[in-house]
Amino acid sequence: MIKFQNVAKTFRRARVLDGIDLEIGLGERVALIGSNGAGKTTLISVICGMVNATEGTVVADGHDTVRDYRAARAAIGLVPQELHTDSFETVWATVSFSRGLFGKAPDPAYIEKILKDLSLWDKKDSKIMALSGGMKRRVLIAKALSHEPKILFLDEPSAGVDVELRHDMWRMVRALREAGTTIILTTHYIEEAEDMADRIGVIAKGELILVEDKHVLMRKLGKKQLTLTLQQTIERVPEALAPWALEITEGGHALTYTFDAQKDDTGIAELLRALGEADIHFKDLRSSESSLEDIFVSLVHEKKEVAA
Repeated sequence: MIKFQNVAKTFRRARVLDGIDLEIGLGERVALIGSNGAGKTTLISVICGMVNATEGTVVADGHDTVRDYRAARAAIGLVPQELHTDSFETVWATVSFSRGLFGKAPDPAYIEKILKDLSLWDKKDSKIMALSGGMKRRVLIAKALSHEPKILFLDEPSAGVDVELRHDMWRMVRALREAGTTIILTTHYIEEAEDMADRIGVIAKGELILVEDKHVLMRKLGKKQLTLTLQQTIERVPEALAPWALEITEGGHALTYTFDAQKDDTGIAELLRALGEADIHFKDLRSSESSLEDIFVSLVHEKKEVAA
């Protein structure tokens, strides 16, 4: 449904996108995560025609977004990060007008369904200027869906919204995905990416560092840790325990062992025996694993170190 090929964008000699290559299939949900200024919104702006790429090509639903702009844009719905709507129009009028902009015949039943799904039906005759910020966000989503797009972009959809809207939005995204809509969202909320996406892309300083299936990413880059709470504090790790690269934590009250849970031999059994032989006794142990946020922070940190 979408193909980015060597897409780059330069603003005043600053390269804000740098050689983006990405393919997204029919019905996929892809989350692009990155810090503020990483290039997420610029990438969306390129495909939606609001910004021209300096280099590269973008294809949406089989149409080049520059040479066949109208057909490409008709396949795309965009929920922008910023709140901007026709303040003096009613909810019903602005959503219906958005549908007409893409050449779609009037369909009051479809507009009614969208407004009801977004808890906007009782506000259909209200002017936009009279709505709360959360309601205005719902109107933006309704406008993006009004022409029944095959591709939906959500640019920082949870920015400044309440918990109820966030969960309503996630529920709608799942329903759209089941109907075959391809969904791309940009976010810096790791929880949102983890809940809504099939694949995760990490952007840092305009580069797409990695794009991976969410579960594969967790398996490949996620680490598990075993923390042993000691009966007595320890100041240094004995030489006999060096093979396990233990870390003294909690002010000397614990030892932490990081291991790859995918390996057949994690080394835990041998470690526990070695601790007994070294006369180090523990009173409690617990295991934990890296979260998607830990992985994201690690990847961005590695990128910064390479750049330095």
